[in-house]
Amino acid sequence: MMIRTFFRHLLESLKSLKRNGLMTIASATAVTISLTLLGIFLALIMNATKLAEDIENNVDVSVLVDIGTSQEDIDKLKDELENLPNVKSVSFSSKDEELKKLEDSMGSVWSVFEGDSNPLYDNFIVKAKDPQTIKAVAKAAGKLKNVHRADYGGAPSDKILKITQGMRTWGLGAAVLLVFVAIFLISNTIRITIMSRQREIQIMRLVGAKNGYIRWPFFLEGAWIGIIGSIIPCVIIFFGYRSAFRVLNQPQILGSSYHLLPPSTFTIQICGLLVLIGILIGALGSVISMRRFLKI
Repeated sequence: MMIRTFFRHLLESLKSLKRNGLMTIASATAVTISLTLLGIFLALIMNATKLAEDIENNVDVSVLVDIGTSQEDIDKLKDELENLPNVKSVSFSSKDEELKKLEDSMGSVWSVFEGDSNPLYDNFIVKAKDPQTIKAVAKAAGKLKNVHRADYGGAPSDKILKITQGMRTWGLGAAVLLVFVAIFLISNTIRITIMSRQREIQIMRLVGAKNGYIRWPFFLEGAWIGIIGSIIPCVIIFFGYRSAFRVLNQPQILGSSYHLLPPSTFTIQICGLLVLIGILIGALGSVISMRRFLKI
């Protein structure tokens, strides 16, 4: 019986969408615009946060080994660095490998320093478990024996860490604000739709229909409006983000260490979120908006 009643309400909600075509289009359009803006801004904010994390994770401590340090002392120094608090990993790069990196990035002019003329230091690259502890790791590493200098970038790196922290904080705040704006716009449009059908609700009450019986078709109708309104935003996000990813996620644009969120799962998650928001706001907006008409 309950299942039959549910399908009756479902069928009635679909008929009502067709019957009130103009208001349905108006409501679905409001949902479409709101969810499109929300989806685009969420994609931007989440990728900005991802890039901020990449920047943080690429701030390492460079530990320069004193010239003339024996291999035995270098091995001992590596063990000491790995045992420091908050150290995630330690990798070694000889002065010849450091020179090769310079030649690859700045040209063969550096080849004149090969062999005994190499002025560079053997180097340990230390990654911290938490970017916020990078300064403490550098300070502790600098106190170890056979260390010429431990450097994490100084003031510029401090500024980068502060900027990335701000990006995460403001990004989260902007995302929450956008969700509330979308809720406000969509729910108000749904409310106008319900108000335009005040007479229909009053007639149903006059013939003795219970509040639950009246409410269900409007609840389902609001959910349908949310689904219809989320179709275009999902198409835009699904295909638009994939195109943007192919163009922007290039080493020459972002660098080899930075990447956007992969579209395979990200677009599905965003689209699922948009559909869910559309359904919830549409359905709940309908129920809340018609409460005043159901009061005795």
